[in-house]
Amino acid sequence: MKKFYGQAAYVQSAGVYNDMEVDGFSVAVCAELGIELERHRSRSFDEMEEWGDDLSGFDLVVALSPASQRRALELTRFFHLDVEYWPILDPTGLGEGREAKLASYREARDQIKARMLARFGPPTEDGA
Repeated sequence: MKKFYGQAAYVQSAGVYNDMEVDGFSVAVCAELGIELERHRSRSFDEMEEWGDDLSGFDLVVALSPASQRRALELTRFFHLDVEYWPILDPTGLGEGREAKLASYREARDQIKARMLARFGPPTEDGA
């Protein structure tokens, strides 16, 4: 989001669980688009609240898995949030060998990019 839309919106990445480290294949395929994930750390919805991110200040949660969609919908009982589910390929565990795995991760990355562009329009930053 930040690569394409800059500071036009406040964006926070969260999931159901905290894996802390971002998958190396994700780092590699995002780097191909100039998106730096090496220092990115994931956090859970609960950690966001613990660390001071007020979920009521968000307008939209984009869920990329059924589990995150369920958790986001639970949050809507307490906060007014729109929840969209984007069924994206889960590339973990797919492919034999490095190149096949990278191809799966590229497919997932490109699905997310296409959904962002369809939902939010053309990039406002130089990152297209």
